[in-house]
Amino acid sequence: MEAPFSGVVLVTRGDETLLAEASGYAHRAHRIENTVDTRFAIASGTKGFTALVVIGLIAEGRLELSTRARDFLGEDLPLIDDRVTVEHLLTHTSGIGDYCDDDNPPEHPPWLVTSADYLAALGGFPQRFPPGERFHYNNGAFVVLGLIAERIAGIPFADLVRTRVTEPAGMTDTEFLRSDALPARTATGYLEDGRTNVFGLPVVGHGDGGIYSTAPDFRKFWAALFDGRIVPRRWVERLQRGERYGLGFWLPRPGVVRLAGGDHGVSFRSTHEPSSGVTATLISNDHRGGGPLLRWLDEFLTKA
Repeated sequence: MEAPFSGVVLVTRGDETLLAEASGYAHRAHRIENTVDTRFAIASGTKGFTALVVIGLIAEGRLELSTRARDFLGEDLPLIDDRVTVEHLLTHTSGIGDYCDDDNPPEHPPWLVTSADYLAALGGFPQRFPPGERFHYNNGAFVVLGLIAERIAGIPFADLVRTRVTEPAGMTDTEFLRSDALPARTATGYLEDGRTNVFGLPVVGHGDGGIYSTAPDFRKFWAALFDGRIVPRRWVERLQRGERYGLGFWLPRPGVVRLAGGDHGVSFRSTHEPSSGVTATLISNDHRGGGPLLRWLDEFLTKA
């Protein structure tokens, strides 16, 4: 493993561990080393959890893919087209204005803690194109999904993720944490100039990103997902339909599903091949991310 990498790489096949390595520091000032079970921010990897919360509500008959976002937004976020549906939001085809556009990311995202904070941050961005016209990656769409889920279930979004995703999967090290008050065994992210990323992340994440997790927890996640322990199996199949993106999940090639995320001082990718049972997860707390290691993991998966 190259010295500049700071993070964890874990490759498994079913119950067999093929590779488990950690390097770099979880906290540089105190020289606390990363371990395989260190918790890291996973940025947009959170979107898959948001999708599963929403899919679970659909499976229970509490909404549909064709449900209009406006039915739950009411008078909030009036610039969102009334024709935008839950499916548009899940597939990045809604065309809504994005409060955190990857094409032009803000240097310092606003302090965001509560759902009310996110709702305020989402306002004022006009619709970019008609719903369903094309794919355009959209962070705000998944915050909107999180807000909709909260309004249907009547409980905070973080609790929905815990009770509907992480607890059924046995992911005991996965939760939303305050970026300015990280507990033990949790990595701090670092920028190119050596500063921490505390001013570059929301204080608490939401539907589009910000949860903290470990590589071993993603070993549990994929097994639980494809066992039907998070959402019914028919919906596991449905979320994998699409050319490159399904319902909240990347589809890099046929028979492979992926969650990925990147942010200031955060790099994450977890790829699973259900037919072989191989899972490859890389998480980094450094601005350089995975680099050559990501390419190596892709090559490994094609040969697995």
